[in-house]
Amino acid sequence: MSAPFPDPTLPAPPGDGPLHVAFSGGLDSTALLHLLAHDARARVRGLVALHVHHGLQPPADAWAAHCEAVCAALGVRCEVLRVTVARDGDRGLEAAAREARHAALQARLPPGAVAVLAHHRDDQAETVLLRALRGAGPDGLAAMRPLRPFGAGWLWRPLLAVARAQLLAYAMRHGLHWIEDPSNAADDADRNFLRNRVLPLLRTRWPQADAVLTDVATLQRTTIALLDDEDTAALAKVRTSDPAMLDVARLRTLPTARRARVLRRWIAALGLPPLPRQGSAWCEATLQMPAGDRSPQFDWAHCRLQRWRDLLHAGPQRTPLPREFAVDWAGTAPLVLPGGDRLHLHGPPPDAPLDWQVRARRGGERIALPGRTHSHALKHVLQDRAVPPWLRERLPLLIDASGRVLAAGDLVLDGAFEAWLRDGGRRLRWAHDAAVHDTPAETPSP
Repeated sequence: MSAPFPDPTLPAPPGDGPLHVAFSGGLDSTALLHLLAHDARARVRGLVALHVHHGLQPPADAWAAHCEAVCAALGVRCEVLRVTVARDGDRGLEAAAREARHAALQARLPPGAVAVLAHHRDDQAETVLLRALRGAGPDGLAAMRPLRPFGAGWLWRPLLAVARAQLLAYAMRHGLHWIEDPSNAADDADRNFLRNRVLPLLRTRWPQADAVLTDVATLQRTTIALLDDEDTAALAKVRTSDPAMLDVARLRTLPTARRARVLRRWIAALGLPPLPRQGSAWCEATLQMPAGDRSPQFDWAHCRLQRWRDLLHAGPQRTPLPREFAVDWAGTAPLVLPGGDRLHLHGPPPDAPLDWQVRARRGGERIALPGRTHSHALKHVLQDRAVPPWLRERLPLLIDASGRVLAAGDLVLDGAFEAWLRDGGRRLRWAHDAAVHDTPAETPSP
């Protein structure tokens, strides 16, 4: 008599890098690791198990030890990655744990390696249903992709077509032992409620509910593929020279449905969390407002959308430069500013020591522009040059020993200072993006 469920068959792993399995020790990842450990294709490329230790449950240490023992029995190297989960965020503990887990896996992934996750067909059905109940469009209903870029490598879900019941049968047939997380039995989280209450009820009427919901995700991915080229072209039309800003006037010319898709694509391209439905509604309302110096904003997940004049800006929330900030700077090494910005003086070192101060704007500053015989109010210069408020609030001033303003970041330069830079083959740069810099830097004293 044949077994009710055959052993799952894994597709060929993508790429050619090593496989790093996210191994929680639960049923799903235990079955996945066992399958890969007995797959010659995976072994020859290199197989590593990564257990993320969240520390959220009392037996977390015992779970890590269990995972190490399972890996030792399979002859697979196991690494325990300890993370700290923010408990006071606005997205809930489950989302915070997922973000911490993904960040840890991403940081550990070498270039070209593949992070392998054990999500299966039941998980995909839950995701489709959950996103439908949250009002998602095609992008959301496409749910989890089998393969996508992830850090320096890839994220691969080879079990999305496999039912959990098939994994359970495989684990029992091979005598596997796994961890049962008691939190999965609680209905507090939305996903758990769907898993424990809603989907079992749906299956009593529609036994193929999981397969049908998974097909919905596949159909939505097909739809998205058809829309992608037009979305890309529309985004290119509304972008400015700064990838973090869109042109409001051009954005307004797009049909409403296309505009929503372009906004989502733009947010994703910036590496920001998905914009919630309220954010899309805020954009629609804001786009109808006339341009002005007001700067309405929408915050979500530590990010911010901000409209100013005919520009729409998106990025992580950044801390304004404290009004009282002031520090001496010799210009010999990059200066780290509060909030992570940096001030650099590139080029040959000066002939004599520099006696400069870097401080925040306090109001009333004036600057003598190149080619002018008198000074101008810095506030008016910044307005005339259309420097947006999200930059103005972080703008560092470079002051000489006499109190003269030499520069406002690298956006506005004093005429004599500009000549000094040019004649000496030097350049002042204010790095005000979120990029990581490898140059050693001076840090202000407290």
